[in-house]
Amino acid sequence: MKTKQHRLPRRLREQRMIDAAVTAFSRGDYHTVSVEEIAAAAGTSKPTIYQYLGSKEGIFTACVRRETDRLVEALRAAAHDPHAPAGDDPLQRGMRAFFAFVTDNRESWTVLYRRAALQGEPFAGETARLRERVMSEVADLITSCTREGYGDLAPRDAQLLARVAVSTADAFADWLLEHPEEDPGAMAHHVTELTWSHLRARGGAVRV
Repeated sequence: MKTKQHRLPRRLREQRMIDAAVTAFSRGDYHTVSVEEIAAAAGTSKPTIYQYLGSKEGIFTACVRRETDRLVEALRAAAHDPHAPAGDDPLQRGMRAFFAFVTDNRESWTVLYRRAALQGEPFAGETARLRERVMSEVADLITSCTREGYGDLAPRDAQLLARVAVSTADAFADWLLEHPEEDPGAMAHHVTELTWSHLRARGGAVRV
């Protein structure tokens, strides 16, 4: 007698499809990766992939959006960790989480920052929205770091410092992937120090 197989919940099946798509797109160009290839890796059929995620464009967009959510959540959780040691710099914790995500999720980083940016619209727009989400998160974090004892940081200054931090982190992330012997923690320290040095150069003060 055959055992009845339980179907996976829809959400879990969809996540498996996106997992397979992220891996496929990280290894090949958007135009060369086929939906059949993604379906085979996910253990499902091409029509099912289309049913869940729509067109090939929809599949790629779903990858970018999910990995963006994961990156932002990792940064946010580390920066606002209630169990962090007293006196530990929240921005540096966030940057450590950022570099940990990059090193632990190389395929995700490839899709988010290398594949998407090269494909033109609408994927370039998705990449731009990713950067804005990360910069907004970092700007809020920088503002909270400087608030106690120094008053609120002007929104324009917070955005400027966020751009400094994120742009530097982007460059360091690519370096880190090409030089795995580098320490992600050291990269996070460099980004944080550079960000705070910009604030001091503009006449501000920082205490974290």
